[in-house]
Amino acid sequence: MAKLSFSEKIKSLFGRRTPEDEEFFEELTDTLIEGDVGAKLAVELVDSLQEKCRAEKISGSSAILAELEKLCLPYVKACELSPEPGKVNVYMVLGVNGVGKTTSVAKMARLYSDRGQHVVMSASDTFRAAAVDQIAMHGERLGIRVVRHQMGSDPSAVVFDAADSCRAEGGGLVLADTAGRLHNKENLVNELKKIDRVARSKADEGCYKKILVIDATTGQNALRQAEVFNEAVAVDALVLTKYDSTAKGGCVITIGRELGIPVAFVCTGEHYEDIAQMNPSRYIQDFLGTA
Repeated sequence: MAKLSFSEKIKSLFGRRTPEDEEFFEELTDTLIEGDVGAKLAVELVDSLQEKCRAEKISGSSAILAELEKLCLPYVKACELSPEPGKVNVYMVLGVNGVGKTTSVAKMARLYSDRGQHVVMSASDTFRAAAVDQIAMHGERLGIRVVRHQMGSDPSAVVFDAADSCRAEGGGLVLADTAGRLHNKENLVNELKKIDRVARSKADEGCYKKILVIDATTGQNALRQAEVFNEAVAVDALVLTKYDSTAKGGCVITIGRELGIPVAFVCTGEHYEDIAQMNPSRYIQDFLGTA
């Protein structure tokens, strides 16, 4: 039997219960938690929803879900990352191994290149041969320059050289793929702070961003990852990967509520074109199945 998507579970709840049932709002809270909205936030959202429904005598699935949509929407923020022409822009791309970080770098490289931006990819995950080979392969396919050093070399030195290369070409965008070994948090944080210092010093004023890639299917682990990276280097924006019918997506609402980090892009597949600007209204509608 096929597993129900989160929005299908919401529809199923309305099919089985009515807001007059005592269990309705309890079950709605549980469903939101299953959808990767944090437990505390799920309780807050449903308490507010229940209060509003009772005070304004709101009933019917469409009306109730419309109210829930309004309550969730303020926590999902979008941002547009626009490199400044003629300047050196550096975007440090962060994330734990396995979230689709290197592929996301390639997708962004293609996106900005198609917009006429000069793009350089920096293979700054110098600890995994697979990561360096993967980004080199993407560079070859896309016709985009990749700056790489020997395995085990200083990741910040790769960013340094990529930024110099970009400046020599009259400016553009450096997309730096970094390591994400969370099992040794202290080493990771120290390494990222060093790359952060170098990247900041090489980018022109106001042209440096730190972008965290999170996997939509990892649930509440995504919040923990966001906390660690945000604490280390103050994350500017998120990229959400693997967002399809099997993903729940509530983690974005929780991260928005807890950390206030906006989402720049949503990725839905493996192809270079499977990346889109975040649209908060559409995202919440897809999440709740109200579109």
